[in-house]
Amino acid sequence: GVDPRPIPGYVGYVPGNARLSIPALRLADGRAGVGNGAKDVTLLPAPIAATASWDTGLLLSFGEVLGNEEWRKGTNVSLAPSIDVVRVPEWGRTFESYGEDPYFNGQMAIAEILGIQSQGPIANANMYLTMNQENNRFKEDSIVDRRTLHEIYLPPFESAIEEGHVGTVMCAYVKTNGSYSCENPYLLTTLLRKQLDFQGWVMSDWDATHSTVASAKAGLDQEMPGAKYYGAAMKEAIASGQLSTATLDEHVRRILVTMFRFGLFDKEQTGSWNSYVRTPEHAAFSLKAAEQGTVLLKNADGLLPLSDGESIAVIGAAGGAKPKASGGGSSGMIAPYVITPVEGIRKRLAGHAQVSYADGSDRAKAAEVAKAAKVAIVFVNTDDSEGRDRPNLELPNHQDELVEAVAAANPNTIVVLNTGGPVLMPWIDKIGGLIEAWYPGQEDGNAIAAILYGDVNPSGKLPLTFPRTAAEIPTNTVAQWPGVNGSSTYSEKLDVGYRWYDAHHVQPLFPFGYGLSYTTFKLSRVRVTPAKIAGGDSTANVRVDLQVKNTGKREGAEVIQVYVEQPQKNGEPPRLLRAFTKVDLEAGQSKSVTLNLNPRSFSIYDPELEAWKMPSGRYEILVGTSSRDLPLQRDVEVTDHQMHN
Repeated sequence: GVDPRPIPGYVGYVPGNARLSIPALRLADGRAGVGNGAKDVTLLPAPIAATASWDTGLLLSFGEVLGNEEWRKGTNVSLAPSIDVVRVPEWGRTFESYGEDPYFNGQMAIAEILGIQSQGPIANANMYLTMNQENNRFKEDSIVDRRTLHEIYLPPFESAIEEGHVGTVMCAYVKTNGSYSCENPYLLTTLLRKQLDFQGWVMSDWDATHSTVASAKAGLDQEMPGAKYYGAAMKEAIASGQLSTATLDEHVRRILVTMFRFGLFDKEQTGSWNSYVRTPEHAAFSLKAAEQGTVLLKNADGLLPLSDGESIAVIGAAGGAKPKASGGGSSGMIAPYVITPVEGIRKRLAGHAQVSYADGSDRAKAAEVAKAAKVAIVFVNTDDSEGRDRPNLELPNHQDELVEAVAAANPNTIVVLNTGGPVLMPWIDKIGGLIEAWYPGQEDGNAIAAILYGDVNPSGKLPLTFPRTAAEIPTNTVAQWPGVNGSSTYSEKLDVGYRWYDAHHVQPLFPFGYGLSYTTFKLSRVRVTPAKIAGGDSTANVRVDLQVKNTGKREGAEVIQVYVEQPQKNGEPPRLLRAFTKVDLEAGQSKSVTLNLNPRSFSIYDPELEAWKMPSGRYEILVGTSSRDLPLQRDVEVTDHQMHN
């Protein structure tokens, strides 16, 4: 049984069994650091900011810092990461996810999970499986076809299990095709146990259990946080023969074997909830992650980087009075400190230029302050949280009018977005510079100052598409989101995120994978080997080799992205991200880069066969630096799989 009154701090607590020497389970929240009211912890940037680095090495370190602080707080099950594909741009939890592409999310999940689990705690892949909105989330039914389930929503969990070796999975609040996630035999047994061979245990999201017998038979191992269904009610179900002891034993075995596998029976854990766990190294990492995940979206006439001597006006609540460093809900945290943007800029300039500030509550005053300075920087934000979706994609609290007023007063206006996801920008043509800084964590001001003044060359890329208008998005009908009569219909099917924009020939404001730098890069000499693979060969890897050169005057990093265009008969969206890597280059330096495309890169899921297959035909390999900038193209032929390997 589970104690419904968790000990202070831990969001979940399962008492140990002294007679059998079974240790207690202590579960804690936090996607950007230890949550649940923990003190003396590091506030990292939101996960969406970390993944905007497009650097799996950074995500590994992110997981290590999070796992290390959780473990030293006495936690042995860390309720991270959230790996769901972002389907609805208004989703309230976009900031704690990774983005809109299944392959991308899977690669990030592997890295963060390996990081967390290297430090002691068992990680938790959540929320399984169609948790794509917050509105009506306790009852909403996701209506989605099987091919879409396998090609879009399952892959991040598949990667988390097969390559991340995650110990636990959390079933979600929502229903999928009529059945609650935590009592859904197709999700929990057919997919998770049989297809993905998951050996760990499944826990429910908090109060996401709705039954005893149905949940136990479907494959739910642990009800959280209480024992409403898995306490006395379960004893009764076994006594009356509705549940077999074999089913109960199997659930217990999965939990205990996982605890053994992760060494919870052998490792001495000395920390407690009151331990002081933050370190200078972790603070330095938080700063680095914020810098690496910051995306430069517009830089008219080389306005950025700024030079030290120019007078600056910092405008907006997020710029000083109310910095927006983190999102709400179970990601909520007690930050040890937050460096505000105006503090960071002042510290960086060390008195070399005048820095004025206006919180933006009075637009006329903000315009006046902006006019008196050489450059105006407006900080705008969304207020994203678990438990509610954003009502729309507009900036709240009249911030659009604030930007318009400042841009009218000062032609050198830069806007910094502290948002959890995309927003509409009616003023985009009136400003000179645009930066997406997400929710950047405790080092907010230091990170943005480093980017603004070029101490760090921005190298982040968007893990999400930013739309031009409210109507031009994949989920633009009420039936899709927030749903009708308690159901959300996934009628866009495979066309999620950038796939929809490509399939419908819609021009986004900023495409998936997009981001500028203070230097320039050239890609050349792409080679793809072999040029022919057999459709039945499950070991058929294709190598992509190319040269990347930094053609500018300063050190920088570029993200090389490889997309595959399948033959039209396969019924896939036009382009699918299948490989990426980040390359650091000194000014003038060239490097050879190799990426690998595995057989899944050329596969589709066949619901009839209940398996992946590689249809024969010509596949285009597209190489470039965003989903809409793919200058290098080669092709690979998949031959009929009747060929012997």
